[in-house]
Amino acid sequence: MNPTILLAEDELFLGKVVKESLEKQDYVVMLAPDGKKAWELYKTHTFSLCILDVMMPYKDGFTLASQIRNDNPQIPLMFLTAKSDIKDITTAYNSGGNDYLKKPFSLDELFLRVKELLRRTSSESEKSDEDWVGNYLFLSQRQELKINDTIIKLSHKEAQLLALLLQHKNQVLDRKFTLLRLWGDDNFFNTRTMDVYITKLRRKLGEDKNIEILNIRGFGYKLIC
Repeated sequence: MNPTILLAEDELFLGKVVKESLEKQDYVVMLAPDGKKAWELYKTHTFSLCILDVMMPYKDGFTLASQIRNDNPQIPLMFLTAKSDIKDITTAYNSGGNDYLKKPFSLDELFLRVKELLRRTSSESEKSDEDWVGNYLFLSQRQELKINDTIIKLSHKEAQLLALLLQHKNQVLDRKFTLLRLWGDDNFFNTRTMDVYITKLRRKLGEDKNIEILNIRGFGYKLIC
């Protein structure tokens, strides 16, 4: 069965072009012209991926993404937007976004990112939901850390980054590889954003003093646990 995509885009011409182009790639696409109608579609249909414009009437893309993410921690979310400020990018990932594509964009780049998001989600769904990070139990699908009787919530991007660090435990995780894998671009803004998430993970893993996330200058990060 072909993947079904929710496309929320208030620029009607752009929305129509993207919809028809994705359909030619054998995706099923449902187009919503604003955030409110997109949420209504989401509640009544099952989607494999959501592509959300940020600036929309009635409900903006960040708010919509947070609602979708609260309902489904696994569904991949991509933002389409002309906004490129570091604060906007951080907000996008904090609201649960997996990818951030700046306008104007090429359709070929969109196709590649959609394909990668769907592939990554399919691959992650086959893995075990539970793993140990030192004395913490990491529940990746629930985006939680447990230690003793304490539950620590993770954002979607924090959970993705921790999972990748864990896959390369006690090895150097290449910075560029991580940026391309989780953000789709190794530009300055995404690099700064990833550094912020590393700091947040260090703080949330702080109860176990044997856990370290080392900054290997010029190369990347190393999770020791």
